Amino acid sequence: MTRPLSVQLYTVREQLAADRDGTLERIAGIGYGAVEPFDPTADPKGFRQVIDDLGLAVSSTHAYALLSQEPAEVFDAVATVGADLVIIPGGVPEAEFTTRDGLSRTADLLNGLAEQAAGHGMRIGYHNHWWEIEPRIDGRHAIEALADLLVPEVFLEIDTYWAAVGGADVPALLGRLAGRTLALHVKDGPMVKGEPHTAVGAGAMPVPEILAAAPDAWRIVELDTCATDLFTALADSHAHLTGLEGS
Repeated sequence: MTRPLSVQLYTVREQLAADRDGTLERIAGIGYGAVEPFDPTADPKGFRQVIDDLGLAVSSTHAYALLSQEPAEVFDAVATVGADLVIIPGGVPEAEFTTRDGLSRTADLLNGLAEQAAGHGMRIGYHNHWWEIEPRIDGRHAIEALADLLVPEVFLEIDTYWAAVGGADVPALLGRLAGRTLALHVKDGPMVKGEPHTAVGAGAMPVPEILAAAPDAWRIVELDTCATDLFTALADSHAHLTGLEGS
């Protein structure tokens, strides 16, 4: 894996709100080489200046704003921060993943956004939680049935932890979605809804097998919540993942 490890900045959302520049500096100091913003419309020029000064790349960005704001404005902000992989991280009603009609509507939404993104030299992706995994459509996880309806330009960012919580054999799922998955959210914990996450390598997730199933995907560390110090957990996650890559 030659791409640098990335961090989903939602992990440090409170720290960013208090001290954006200092938080990004600490992430770079741990050794991460990339970040994944969760709101590219928040001072994109200022954000880009800081990450450029720190030598951080942008692996991708979440863009929930695409569902509520003028898409062209959002794509302009994404271009400013330096991303070309633009991910919808939610906002689609959970019930849409329980029926074929709901999946068709979701695919139409994503395919339409992909057409607009292409005009800006970007690609649209979708990030799962557990509710795209738990429902079964003809014996398959709903996310797999959705993938069949997406144009080739739309990719997936598989949140490996929520996929496991939703009942998936994550390495097997990644194997079936290999041609569609360009990014992974790598996280760890007890695999129980509502329980805090841990540093990668300190929980119940089969991390080596997951990474082996998607060797070319971006590895993006995310801790939605954490019972320990977040920066310590990010450092421990970085050490664990770089150790796996070096083994």
